[in-house]
Amino acid sequence: MNALRTALSRSRLPLLRSSAVITAKPITAAHRRPFASTTPAATATAAMSKLSADTVLEHVRNRRTYYGLTKSLGDLTPARVEEIVKESLKHVPSSFNSQSNRVVVLFGAHHDKLWDLTAETLRAIVPAEQWPSTEQRIAGFKAGAASVLFFEDDAVVRHMQEQFAIYADRFAPWAGHSSAMLQLVVWTALEAEGLGANLQHYNPLIDDKVRKEWEVPETWRLTAQLVVGARNGGPGAPGQEKTFKPFSETYKSYGA
Repeated sequence: MNALRTALSRSRLPLLRSSAVITAKPITAAHRRPFASTTPAATATAAMSKLSADTVLEHVRNRRTYYGLTKSLGDLTPARVEEIVKESLKHVPSSFNSQSNRVVVLFGAHHDKLWDLTAETLRAIVPAEQWPSTEQRIAGFKAGAASVLFFEDDAVVRHMQEQFAIYADRFAPWAGHSSAMLQLVVWTALEAEGLGANLQHYNPLIDDKVRKEWEVPETWRLTAQLVVGARNGGPGAPGQEKTFKPFSETYKSYGA
């Protein structure tokens, strides 16, 4: 038995030495907590412990519609905007983990091109007497710095309908729910970084032009456009305070 223990002990020594070499770093305050777990679950738990519902709700409250935007991204870089969008896209839930959401982000000249195409499309169908106000509205969106285009992949939805026929009529609405959650998370996160944003819905009028200009797959269906930029003015429509319906009309609770 002693010989077996000695053999097992010796068999572990190379592994321990190798591990120590790979992870050796200068000791800093961040490394002073001994034996901290580095598994994904432990990392997520540690991050969650630094947050609270109040923190999340504060960002939800602060998410507003900003129509006045500039070409600046403030202190953010395009790379940071992309990071926020990708993390949101990755972690927002979807039914059966179907992951039907798709996103295209347009910066600079590509952002401008989107709103030029939108203006071109609307010019052909909006009555002449209404065009000046429409043109001004589109110019306001073009004045922003970037556009986040949200899509649903209908190929994924069809696949789920085939796989789970009993729920076939539900997968399209469920995909819409997931898309809405993604839009809210991206919008809230970007405004938490100091940007302003407003959400638009010029689909399906611009779908074909968007698909052609940016080589979007045929199965990606456009659902919304989030316009982003540095804030140039307060939230909401000028001179209009945001109002809320009382909870007596919108909320019920039982058993508390």
